[in-house]
Amino acid sequence: MNLNHLMTAGFLVLASINTQAQAQTEILPAQDFPDSWSREFPRGDFTRSTISFEEVLSGGPPRDGIPAIDEPEFVSLEAAALRYAPTEPVIGLEINGEARAYPLQVLTWHEIANDVVGGVPIAVTYCPLCNAAIVFDARVDGVAHDFGVSGRLRKSDMIMYDRQTESWWQQFDGNGLTGEHAGRRLEKIPSRIESFERFAERFPNGQVLVPNNDGLRQYGRNPYRSYDAENGQPFLYFGELPEDIAPMARVIVAQGYEDRAYAMAKVADEGVLRDGDLEISWTKGQNSALDSSAIAKGRDVGNIVVQRVEADGSRTDIVHDVTFAFVYHGFVEDGRIIQ
Repeated sequence: MNLNHLMTAGFLVLASINTQAQAQTEILPAQDFPDSWSREFPRGDFTRSTISFEEVLSGGPPRDGIPAIDEPEFVSLEAAALRYAPTEPVIGLEINGEARAYPLQVLTWHEIANDVVGGVPIAVTYCPLCNAAIVFDARVDGVAHDFGVSGRLRKSDMIMYDRQTESWWQQFDGNGLTGEHAGRRLEKIPSRIESFERFAERFPNGQVLVPNNDGLRQYGRNPYRSYDAENGQPFLYFGELPEDIAPMARVIVAQGYEDRAYAMAKVADEGVLRDGDLEISWTKGQNSALDSSAIAKGRDVGNIVVQRVEADGSRTDIVHDVTFAFVYHGFVEDGRIIQ
């Protein structure tokens, strides 16, 4: 899949999703920044930014040192079952009748997959350091963009960049941080982190991502062993930590309800949690991608479904993220975690 394919799909297909990037925050006065940024991102405009550059840290690899997937390959459920364990975590989604799953054992090593699903150009993203799995509509003002990994972090979360303008974007919330698109926001698309077998049950004709080259990375291995341990600490995060919950405890953040997050432990205890028209349910049977050295042997953290209960009793999936408590605390000012 190339950019021309992305742009054609972006312009010709009418989707039910609102794809306009929205204004988010004001542009700050120009700041000093390292010369290396201009060398790595020669088209990026770092005089336009919405954040303090003091918050930006190197994650280690340079631009594209973690290579995004630009030509994703998929197989049938039957072929995928020979490769992925039933309880392995995948990002599952469906757009305009087309369903695809993106296993975390692949995205752990690539963090971004640029794709077109149901005629909609998307960026499927996973930041292991924040356990943030978020899918974005890749159009900005109707123009399809594709994304790469900048090699920078902010509050331990991946900073993405788009290849069209080399603007930087925050993966956790889709906010444009620098460049031409500073102050904009990417639209999110509903998806689920779920076990492979649950995706297969929901979508019998679904397709599943596989590596383009099996020898490129150690697919199936977790390079962040024990990162989400109960007594673990976040990597390259120097902000305040939440006081009444472990920083690596999983919490659920639902779009439209960001003023509070819900501890996964509470949802697991209750099975189904209702808060007004919001319903969050938990069922067992999904490996943590950040526990054991083998993802397929990670401890069971369960499956989360987040839906809005409509007046007629029907349920609609809504955008959400299953992330760590420190991430929510760091990015959502005055947010509270319900335990």
